[in-house]
Amino acid sequence: MATASGHTQAIQASRVIGTDVYNTDGHHIGSIEDVMLDKLSNSIMFAVIGFGGFLGIGEKYHAIPWASLDYDPSRGGYVVSFTREQLEAAPVYDISELSSTDGTKVRETSYNYYNVPPYWM
Repeated sequence: MATASGHTQAIQASRVIGTDVYNTDGHHIGSIEDVMLDKLSNSIMFAVIGFGGFLGIGEKYHAIPWASLDYDPSRGGYVVSFTREQLEAAPVYDISELSSTDGTKVRETSYNYYNVPPYWM
């Protein structure tokens, strides 16, 4: 069954990882490095968007609420409705911070920063 935007409800995580992410201006902001799952609520906590660095060295990560990503077939990637300035000022993390405190601190900071309604309430 498709969602209101015409997307399927299910997708393999392996197909999501590596997909490019753009802002609405069409600027490439990175790619999906991973997806953090909330095992207790059976929900997706956030997508991990990698940017910067070279060959994995010095790379930083944005934790973007999954609900903020919309797949655009014409771009072959996901689009987020955040401005370049919002993304540049967004909290960034190293890989170990993403799962510390079971991801809840990053999740809450991310949803607050991007002003996305929390799925866990």
